[in-house]
Amino acid sequence: MSTPLLSLEQVSKNFGGNRAVSDVTFSLKEGEIVGLIGPNGAGKTTLVNLITGVQRASGGTIRFGGLDVTDQRPFQAARRGLARTFQIVQPFPAMTVLENVAAGALFGGERASRAEATEVARGQLEFVGLAGFADRPASALTLAGRKRLELAKSLAMNPKLLMLDEVSASAPSISLALIRKVAERGVTILVIEHLMKVVMSLAQRLLVLHHGELIADGVPSEIVDDPRVIEAYLGGKFARRLKETQQHD
Repeated sequence: MSTPLLSLEQVSKNFGGNRAVSDVTFSLKEGEIVGLIGPNGAGKTTLVNLITGVQRASGGTIRFGGLDVTDQRPFQAARRGLARTFQIVQPFPAMTVLENVAAGALFGGERASRAEATEVARGQLEFVGLAGFADRPASALTLAGRKRLELAKSLAMNPKLLMLDEVSASAPSISLALIRKVAERGVTILVIEHLMKVVMSLAQRLLVLHHGELIADGVPSEIVDDPRVIEAYLGGKFARRLKETQQHD
């Protein structure tokens, strides 16, 4: 059996007396598109912060490519091939769109020069449909444009695993087709999303968090029928509608 690209074993995070993530265990295989869902406050973004080194786990082990990375820092995560987008997009507003993406290429650690990083950045802007905005300040972009910029910046880091945090929030900015094209490049994708319609049509597998606990891990058709998921997140009426939509697709 091949080594998972990412594995978490009994990972927890405490903030004072509050247990935001509780003994979470799962793994991702290379090439998967996996959805991470759950109610607001379930611990989804905290979990991503632990994986990328933004926050330190209070317990458990995180491995990436078989290497223990539990205590890594964000720059180490980036250089190992772990990239993410953020729910609240904050580009460098005074820099151009091109410079923002080139910074991502340099931060990823594989681009030896600014010229090489700029060349990579132009390719990623073309990929996400922002080539025509390369020389404009990032502050001039719409919210949808800034989300595409965030994706281009992450892709410029040449990730093995890309975590997309609420890409559909506030704007229809990143299409499912574009995400599938990223996956076709060989990038493993973890989609953190609250819109069930998005993850049901995109993800091959779903992870469900509730009060920091992983309450379900399975294919979408199983998750819709899971009593714990229905009670904690979907509700019976919505679960039935999702199932009917699946049957008609």
